[in-house]
Amino acid sequence: MLVYDSCKPTLESCMKTKTFSMARLYNDERTMNIHLHDCYEIYFSISGGKQFLIDDTVYEFEPGDLFFINKSESHGLLRIDQRTHERIVLFIYPEYLQQLSTAQTDLSSCFQRRSAVFGHRIGMSEKEQGRFNYYMHRLSESRGFGQDIMDQAAFLELMTFLNSMFLSRCAQLPVQISEGIKHSFSEPHYAQVDKILSYIHLHLSEDLSIQHLAAQFYLSSSYLCKIFKDVTGTTINRYIIDKRISLARTLLAEGRSVTETGSLCGFRDYSNFIKAFTKNVGVSPKKYAACGH
Repeated sequence: MLVYDSCKPTLESCMKTKTFSMARLYNDERTMNIHLHDCYEIYFSISGGKQFLIDDTVYEFEPGDLFFINKSESHGLLRIDQRTHERIVLFIYPEYLQQLSTAQTDLSSCFQRRSAVFGHRIGMSEKEQGRFNYYMHRLSESRGFGQDIMDQAAFLELMTFLNSMFLSRCAQLPVQISEGIKHSFSEPHYAQVDKILSYIHLHLSEDLSIQHLAAQFYLSSSYLCKIFKDVTGTTINRYIIDKRISLARTLLAEGRSVTETGSLCGFRDYSNFIKAFTKNVGVSPKKYAACGH
């Protein structure tokens, strides 16, 4: 299969084919902005890296670590410890994975069956990394005739392996937060942003203006904006809109009306909700709900 060298065309390919796509990325000299999308994502660190944010949880990670990211979970690379951060990213169309699953084998378990004692990150042993890289090699081979069938076969084996590893880890976990998960940052302004992120997640339906947040945390508006952008790579307003749109998708899928959804997601103006949702998702809330997402 075609292996991309940039995330954007990889995600576009996954959405277009409604199957899966893969990228091998090198030499990213800046951190990744917080973002979200409608695909499952597997993120494997080969070298470099430092901190990864998924929703309001910050993970310290090292080479050999693997992340499972559910659809519509905001995420992004916060810090890198060297100029070259090599990694493999797989995007998977959720309905495609559902079609490949059976009553006995749910291949989406690694994305959907997390609990309070298990997060998004798995540290793989050298043997597990070797097996993972074996599947990556099979998927990146060019075989001509039968390429699509062979790619699907390799993908099925990969997902079976990853879910077996994931479920095995879950069975071994004590009733406590995984060692690799960090709910606070090591530096003062990282700790402040951690609290701000948690507050935003708990108050999406309420006033989250910069002035309100600044007053809530006893910070100046300019300082608040600066430390938030420094840590997350995105602006406060952009982050809040992304989280509100993510919540709106969930509410619309549950059968809520467009008007009610906009209000519950903190949009005080109906037209602003329509514009923001359409810009982020690509279709209006009404069309999104009608598609049965």
